[in-house]
Amino acid sequence: MIPAQQFTQHASHQETVDTRTLRQVCGTFATGVTVITSGDRGNSVGVTANSFTSVSLDPPLVLFCLHKESRVRPVLTATGGFVVNFLAHHQEETAWGFAGRESARVDEVPHHRSRDGIPVLSQALAFLSCHLVREYDGGDHAILLGEVVDLGTSGRDEDPLVFYRGQMRVLGDGPTVGRS
Repeated sequence: MIPAQQFTQHASHQETVDTRTLRQVCGTFATGVTVITSGDRGNSVGVTANSFTSVSLDPPLVLFCLHKESRVRPVLTATGGFVVNFLAHHQEETAWGFAGRESARVDEVPHHRSRDGIPVLSQALAFLSCHLVREYDGGDHAILLGEVVDLGTSGRDEDPLVFYRGQMRVLGDGPTVGRS
C-alpha cells in the first residue's frame, strides 16, 4: 500500500489562483507533444501544443487549445482546417522550434501535404487532418474542435515525445505496475 501524501495547498476557493503556481501544478501531468500545422503552400504555419485530446469516435472529433493572440489562429481560421502531428522522441528540436513566438517555418522541416493541402510533418509518429468544426472561448485561449477527415501513422515502432514539468522527455522502459 502506498502511504498517503501531504499536499501543500496554494489557494483556497476564496483566493485567486496564481498563474505560475497553476502552470507548475499542471506541469505534473505528463502529456504528449504535438505540432499543429495549418495553411496552404503560400502561407503554412505550425505551433507546438500539448493541450490536445480526442473527444469522440463517432463522429471523429478532437480538440486542442491555442492562445487567442497566436499568429497561427488567423491562418487556421482562414484555412478552415488543421493537422495534428504527434511527435516522436527524436523530434525535441522540432517541438521547441515551433514553440516560440518566432517559430520555425514549416518549409524548413521535412513535410508533405494532406489531401486538403495542409502540411503534415513527415517524421511525425502519426497525424490527424481535421476540418475546423467550432471554436469555443477558453479564457486567454480558444478551444478548437475539429472533425478528423484523414489520418495516418508512420508505422515505425518509436517512443513518443512527452512533456513533463517543463521539459521534453522520452518514455521509460515500460510501466512499473502491470494490470492483472
